Amino acid sequence: MTNPPTNPAPRAAGGHIHAPSAWNLPNALTVLRLVLVPLFVWLLVREGGHIESNRLLATTAFVVAIVTDRFDGDIARRWNLVTNFGKIADPIADKALTGAAFIALSYLGELPWWITVLVMVREWGVTALRFWVIRHGVMPASRGGKLKTVLQAIALGLYLLPWQHVAVLHWTAVTIMAAAVVVTIATGLDYVGRALRLRAAAKRPLP
Repeated sequence: MTNPPTNPAPRAAGGHIHAPSAWNLPNALTVLRLVLVPLFVWLLVREGGHIESNRLLATTAFVVAIVTDRFDGDIARRWNLVTNFGKIADPIADKALTGAAFIALSYLGELPWWITVLVMVREWGVTALRFWVIRHGVMPASRGGKLKTVLQAIALGLYLLPWQHVAVLHWTAVTIMAAAVVVTIATGLDYVGRALRLRAAAKRPLP
């Protein structure tokens, strides 16, 4: 038997289920994440990224945004506050934040452009694949995809810190970014395979 949701959606008189309002805490956190993106970029690239206090503030803004990403989905699911706005805005906010971090770091010359381009192609490519197969089924995030997200967030956070002259910090950031790149490529190829299998299964005649 399937357990009921923690907080079932409220019902109006007559048994009709009320759709949750878009004005809720999870969506507010998503909007906050979107608002933090331009502030984060401005703090990071100001004065060529050489002001330590600005780098620390940029890192703080990035971490706060990442934390909101961790909690807004949990809150929405726990309290049945999943909305169409949240379904669209949440992944956009995620990609805007990490994409801005990759692009800004490459702009500052602190991260090779090929890494940024590879990550952007993978992220938007997977999004395109999901739309390509949406009529045939949904491709949920895989464990590898979740690992990729965690590795990217940690690596970017380390790169954002102003103390890259410290060898231990620098090489830790490089190592984790390398792992993130490997997982990014592997999961991208996995999503391509899943999309092709989903399309093939949908076209297969019924027995």
